[in-house]
Amino acid sequence: MAFNRKEKLRDNIEAIRTVFTLEKQQRAATPEEREILGRFCGFGGLKCILNPAANLMDAAQWTKSDRELFPLTAELHRLIRDNSKDEREYKRYFDSLKSSVLTAFYTPPEVVAALADTLYDNGITPRRLLDPSAGQGVFISAFGVNAPGAEVMAFDKDLLTGKLLSFLYPQHKVRAEGFERIEKPFTGYFDVAASNIPFGDVAVFDPEYTGAGNYSRRAAAKTIHNYFFLKSLDTVRDGGIVAFITSQGVMNAREGAIRMEMLKHADLVSAIRLPNNAFRANAGTDVVSDILFLQKRDRPIDIEPDWVHLEQNEDGFAINSYFVDHPEMILGDMVMESTRFGPDSACKAREGED
Repeated sequence: MAFNRKEKLRDNIEAIRTVFTLEKQQRAATPEEREILGRFCGFGGLKCILNPAANLMDAAQWTKSDRELFPLTAELHRLIRDNSKDEREYKRYFDSLKSSVLTAFYTPPEVVAALADTLYDNGITPRRLLDPSAGQGVFISAFGVNAPGAEVMAFDKDLLTGKLLSFLYPQHKVRAEGFERIEKPFTGYFDVAASNIPFGDVAVFDPEYTGAGNYSRRAAAKTIHNYFFLKSLDTVRDGGIVAFITSQGVMNAREGAIRMEMLKHADLVSAIRLPNNAFRANAGTDVVSDILFLQKRDRPIDIEPDWVHLEQNEDGFAINSYFVDHPEMILGDMVMESTRFGPDSACKAREGED
């Protein structure tokens, strides 16, 4: 199913409208309202909300392909403005939404269910679960099937998404703030950290990292995906699991300093490379993603494993050694594509598997 931007934007507006209603009436969501909240998909793939939409004259500045979304974008602005106590709060809400446009690409539930079931089938049922980038809560829901009594802490930096999560999962600790705000008492606290983490050259301010003497930790604070891996390893106990969906850039980065830093604290249990159409229906984006399973250990490793290095596969692509040794974990065919950043490898779905 193709990503329908108009439908997704409408679903988001109705979910946000419901959040404001529940907040004003100070009550829990009904089953029907929970269904509306559950259709929220974030604003990744909906960059139109960054365009001016104060009046009809603004529509002239929009591209032709986006113009049909102008009325809904204007409605979103009105909805948030009408439910803000002042202009400052309105700006905070919208600035928060704008920042999520770059990172909020939500995950197909079936992918997350498979991740959670994989851990369960291997005897891992968390008592304490961390989701550092919760979105609409699909990881909370998936893990709740096999671990309904787990203590959950979930972060989402977007203010409205955080409020929505609080109504969807009132029994859990939902925090509408950045993961970097997690406190020291939660070091080594969780059994599992699982999420589809944000990716990109977005810096994170965390004094423990930005002021660290460790070069790799300082470098990690400059790229949000690397930061999430290292910070989450800090928060899980020895033997705990970090299970993240992330871009292929973590495993394929030519500079291996972050993988070496990960290696200091954890073993790579398994990795799965997803085809680049895996998120198309949910987020309207084609991106090669990996599911990485790391297990934290309490002592240094004696032998350096291959997965911290790159090598060429049989087709001549520079690829992480893990996938060279385990080609069955690549759920597609690796090909080279031209991008605006130059040639890059992609994992194409095999014929008949779109």
